[in-house]
Amino acid sequence: MSDQQPAPRSVAERLRHTLATLRASAARRPVPWIAGGLATVLVLGSGGAVAVAAATMPAPRPSAAPVAAATPTPSTSSSSSTTTPEPSSTPTPTGRSVPAKVPGPSALRTCTISDAASASGLGAFEGYVMNAKTGEVLFSRNGDKAAQTGSVMKTLTTATALAVVGGGYRIPTTVTRESGGAVALVGHGDATLSAGGATVYPGAPTLGQLAQQVKAKLGNTPVTTIVTDDTYWNDADAWDPTWPVSERTIGYQPNVTALMVDGDRANPGAATSPRSTDPVGRAGSLFRTALANAGVVGAANAPIVKRATTSTDTIATVSSQPVSTLIGQMIPNSDNTLAEMLARVSSKQSGSNGSAASLTSVYQKALGSYGVDPAGIVIKDGSGESAANAVSPAFVAHLMVQVAAGAKGLGTLANALPVSGQSGTLASRFTGANAVARGKVHAKTGWIDSANTLGGYIDAADGSRLTFAFYAIGSSRAAALPALDRVTAATYSCGSRLTGS
Repeated sequence: MSDQQPAPRSVAERLRHTLATLRASAARRPVPWIAGGLATVLVLGSGGAVAVAAATMPAPRPSAAPVAAATPTPSTSSSSSTTTPEPSSTPTPTGRSVPAKVPGPSALRTCTISDAASASGLGAFEGYVMNAKTGEVLFSRNGDKAAQTGSVMKTLTTATALAVVGGGYRIPTTVTRESGGAVALVGHGDATLSAGGATVYPGAPTLGQLAQQVKAKLGNTPVTTIVTDDTYWNDADAWDPTWPVSERTIGYQPNVTALMVDGDRANPGAATSPRSTDPVGRAGSLFRTALANAGVVGAANAPIVKRATTSTDTIATVSSQPVSTLIGQMIPNSDNTLAEMLARVSSKQSGSNGSAASLTSVYQKALGSYGVDPAGIVIKDGSGESAANAVSPAFVAHLMVQVAAGAKGLGTLANALPVSGQSGTLASRFTGANAVARGKVHAKTGWIDSANTLGGYIDAADGSRLTFAFYAIGSSRAAALPALDRVTAATYSCGSRLTGS
C-alpha cells in the first residue's frame, strides 16, 4: 500500500457532484423537497416582514440611566504592543413624545328635554341651557333670539347697578336751605324713603329723621315755603307708554320720579298697593307733616312748590340702605319700584342723564364688564314691564355663569335669587312630579301679559351646574307656569348629559 493520498477534486468538481446528487434525490422523493422549499420561502418571507417591522417601529424609550461609552482595553505581547480599536458609543434612543395629561373620556350626552320643551303651555318657546363649568351649550331652541324678558330683566338691572355703583352705595335724600325761609326736599332716587310708619322696606330712612335735622339747624326760624325737587333726572318719561295703566292703579308700578315716599304706595305696608299720579306732590305733603311734627315753625301752613332748588346749603341728609340690601329686597319679591330706581340711579352715576332712553347704552357698558357680549340687547326699563325689551335667553344664561360664580360682586344677586319650592316668587312652584328639582333651581321669575319667563342656574342631579333661561311667550300664565317648571325640572334631571338633538 502506498503512503501517497489521492489528489483532491477541485471546487468546481465538488459543486457539480453535489448538485447532481440533489437532483437525483429530488427525482426519487419529490414531495419532501417541495414541502421543504415552501417552508424555506415562508421563513425567508417572515424574516423580511420582521425586518420591515423593525425598521418602522418607533425607537424604544431611553433607559433611566445613560449608556456609557466602551473603554478600550490594551493588549500586550513580548514583541510589540497593539491597541484594540475603540467601539462606537451606543446611541441613546429617542422616544416618542407623550402628552403630559391625557384627557379623560367625556360623558355621552343622551338625555333630552324635547317633550317638555314642546309643551303647548310654553307658547312660542325660547330656551337656552349651558354648562357653567365648561361653557358648553347643551340646549338651544331659538336661544339667540332677543325677546321680552319680563322680570328676568331685574337680574340685568342688578348686575348693572353692582357694576356702576357697587353694593355699598347708598342713595341720599337731602334738604337745602334757601333764602327767604324756603327749604327744599331734594330726591336722588331713593324710593324707600318712608313716612315713618309701616313700610315694605325695613330699615328705610324716614322723613322724621330729616325733619329733626332741619329743626336742629333752623331753631325758631320759620319756614315760609317747602320746595320739592325731583330734577335729579327729568320726569318727562316717568311712565313708559308700553306699560299698562293697570300696573299703576293695581299697585305694581309708580311713576318713576327721583322723589317719592314709600314707593308712592297708598298703603305703605303693602307691596301691592295703588299708586298716585303725583308722587312728588304726595312726598311734599308728607314732608310738611313731618316738619310740623318736629316743631319747625311755620311748616304746617307753608305752601309746597315743585321746582329745582336754588341752594347748595345742605342742612339735612338721610341715605338708603346699601344697594346690596335693596337688591335683597327687590329680587325675591320682584319689586318693580326698586328696579326702576336702580336703573335710573345707575344711569346718573355712570355719567348719563337718568332717562329711560339712556338705559340700553348704560346697561351694555356695565354688563360688558363681566365678560359677556351685550351687543343687540334693548333696554326700555329696569323692571322688565315693557314688552319692547329685547334680550336673548343665551345672553341671560351667559350672564348667569358669572352670577353663579359670584364674579365681581354678583354673589349679591346669586344669594337673592328665589329658590324652587323654598323662597321668593318660587316658594309655591315646582310641585308634583316637578318637585324633584325643589331646592335646586335658583332663578328669577318673570311675568307680563305677553310672556312668562325664568332665568338663573340649576344644581343638577348629576352634580353639574347649569345656567339657563326659558321664555314662554304668548301663552296664558295658568298654562305657562307648570310648563316652565316641567322643562326646568327635566333639565335638572338631565344635568350635563342634556342634548339639544
